[in-house]
Amino acid sequence: MQNRRNFIKQSSALALAGVALGPASNFDFLDKKYHYEMGVQLYTLMAVIDNDTQGTLKKLADLGYKNIESAFSKQGGFYGKTAPEFAAMLKGMGMKWRSHHVIGAPFKLPPDVKLPTDENGNPIKLPPMKNLKENMQELIDSLAGGGVEYLVCANIPTNTPEEVTEAVQILKKTGEACKKAGLKFVYHNHDWEFKTIGTSRPYDVFLKEIPSSLMNFELDLAWVTKAGVDPVQLFKENPGRFPLWHVKDIASDHLTLKPVGDGTIDFKRLFKNAKKAGLVYPMIEHDQPADAFDSLSRSMTYLKKNILK
Repeated sequence: MQNRRNFIKQSSALALAGVALGPASNFDFLDKKYHYEMGVQLYTLMAVIDNDTQGTLKKLADLGYKNIESAFSKQGGFYGKTAPEFAAMLKGMGMKWRSHHVIGAPFKLPPDVKLPTDENGNPIKLPPMKNLKENMQELIDSLAGGGVEYLVCANIPTNTPEEVTEAVQILKKTGEACKKAGLKFVYHNHDWEFKTIGTSRPYDVFLKEIPSSLMNFELDLAWVTKAGVDPVQLFKENPGRFPLWHVKDIASDHLTLKPVGDGTIDFKRLFKNAKKAGLVYPMIEHDQPADAFDSLSRSMTYLKKNILK
């Protein structure tokens, strides 16, 4: 009887605290963790994956990665395979192919960006890259049979007002074609989409002029931080429009990328707002790391310890 009375007293006290302080989900002191199966953007492994695609993917599976976001390959196609073949390879390792990156217009390397290097320290050589401006339907058709959910525009020129206008047209057209093909379409940012071009930031233009029925966003947490923009504010202003994230860390200089947990980004705060963002698949990425597997292992360890159930 005494235990029952104590339980009632404690429950009443907690109920009163809830009335006074607000919903439990808003308690900053609760050490809440989140259930997401972590994915990886294969650009992290750009320097090595084409040398041994199957072995590389097996190592990712062994690290606990469940979802794959593919990128560009020196072999062409999907690491030398068709979409059904690549999807089957992943399935055999217990992983799923969730998304694929393409570029929005003919490739031009930005002046402050360098290609990843191979094991000998030389810049990798890429085959001609198809793009949405010139090869949109071909790219969409190539994914047929792979079961991919998201097509991601990795970048598109936004250096002038005219380029921003053309980008909106290309992205809208792609969104419509993806919708017909049963794909979801999202745009991946760097930091330059948050620089004012003319009178507006290209990212704001995309949010305003392209409806969620045609395009949403993969928010790169490191690049948006470098741009000085608060992701949580973006979530509040545009709820539900960020189904994919690049979970990536950056140093205090806002130049040096780090394994997740080794930089300055407050991932607990971001994951606390993940539902508001509409997050479905978080993808770990580290551009050109010194040791890709070490970075991905440390990132997964940090997230499991601090963020994930």
